Amino acid sequence: MRRGIRRTPYPDRGELMPQPVVLSGLSGWLPSRTVDNTDVLARLPEGLTEEWIVQRTGIRERRRVEPGMSTSDMAVRAAAPLVASTTGRIDAVVVATTTPDFPIPATAPIVAAELGLVDAAAWDVNAACSGFVTGLAAVTSMISAGVFGRALLIGADAMSTVVDPGDRNTAILFGDGAGAVLLEADSGAETGSFGPFDLGSDGGSTRLVGIDAGGSRQRSRTGPSVVADRDHYLRMAGPELFTHAVRRMTASGATAVKDAGWQPSDVDWLVAHQANVRILTAVADRLDIPEERCVVNLDLVGNTSAASIPLAMAHLHRSGRARAGDRVLLTAFGAGLAWGSTTLTWPDLPH
Repeated sequence: MRRGIRRTPYPDRGELMPQPVVLSGLSGWLPSRTVDNTDVLARLPEGLTEEWIVQRTGIRERRRVEPGMSTSDMAVRAAAPLVASTTGRIDAVVVATTTPDFPIPATAPIVAAELGLVDAAAWDVNAACSGFVTGLAAVTSMISAGVFGRALLIGADAMSTVVDPGDRNTAILFGDGAGAVLLEADSGAETGSFGPFDLGSDGGSTRLVGIDAGGSRQRSRTGPSVVADRDHYLRMAGPELFTHAVRRMTASGATAVKDAGWQPSDVDWLVAHQANVRILTAVADRLDIPEERCVVNLDLVGNTSAASIPLAMAHLHRSGRARAGDRVLLTAFGAGLAWGSTTLTWPDLPH
């Protein structure tokens, strides 16, 4: 048995009782290079303005990695403070990302090694912008079942490495960053616990967003054809995705709230995937959650894909507005199509 794994048998039989799982640490990291809308417009066709970008997306600036920096580099920087503050063993490292360092191997083992977590289980989750919530569902379930006692979940994406700087549909949206949480079994904690998860997918709509080249269906190529086709860049059908995102996050978020035994009025904070301010406003409105309870940081970081929700959570924590025990709804939507939601009782974290 791994050290740190705590098993609690039922009183009347020798089976394992599900263990309460809590969020005990939270951290975020952003590259130092800031790219504002003026910088983005310099690479786009004429006719667009800064005001148009802000009005359409709510984004004023985003962060970009320096040449040579990878997703694992950001993930290590985001998770390092959590590792440094933890005295017990960390049994697993999970990285949610769609921009791995390599097709093979996974990024998580690289991150675990860099963090000095020898022999920790490590794997990636690829569910695009919903990857962090999907990872939460998997990791908390494993901890609850007694497979692990403590685990790191990191959402990290270097989206600038897959975005065409000349594509007005994607260049204005995406930024780079990483956020991390520490999850552990804790039967005595009064805050930091998760509610039920709601997950779903629609593989029939993959054409709406994705990267065509690099997989087994269309292998990576070199030469003029791949540059001309731009198949190695992210493609996105914005208007259709907008409709799907609002509908799916609204329905999934409502299910998570209901399954937690809450009412919409009980939600203190809505932390939704930071894709577009109009999507955030629409989801909040349909869930009957006041706009002032909707956490927004995309104006400063853009759409950071799998890093979006942990970075928004870190933003909320730094603001000092969230209090231990506040009721939080997390909901995300991304390529796949895939979506997911859960609830969280805000933890008592040091500032």
